[in-house]
Amino acid sequence: MDLTIARVLMWQLVVGAVLAAGVWGVLGGVAGYSAMLGSLICVIPNSFLALRLVVPRRGPGAQDLMRAAWIGEIGKLALTVLFFTLVFTLVRPLSAAALFAGFIVTQLVAFSGFLMRSEQEQETDNSNGS
Repeated sequence: MDLTIARVLMWQLVVGAVLAAGVWGVLGGVAGYSAMLGSLICVIPNSFLALRLVVPRRGPGAQDLMRAAWIGEIGKLALTVLFFTLVFTLVRPLSAAALFAGFIVTQLVAFSGFLMRSEQEQETDNSNGS
């Protein structure tokens, strides 16, 4: 798996766990596990998409990559809807605010991937230019 993708997924898990622990300490157990569930609802579908993009395909062409990306995005959306549905129907008691906070904060970590990629490119440019 691409190093940047793996790092983003790892950081999403770390941020989700830290957020859940903080929420647990401040607002109690229900809010804590709700935040962790929200985080997992984000990380698991993102992992599915990442795997679809990095697993070798039939052909190396752009068309096969686009197909993998479309299937990955559709699968990610379907998994997200499925997990929210399961959590809202099966988990009692549940803090909806903490659930969505965990999901949103964890999703925002994905933007750090752009920064990580930018830093890697700068490091590569500096090592090639020296």
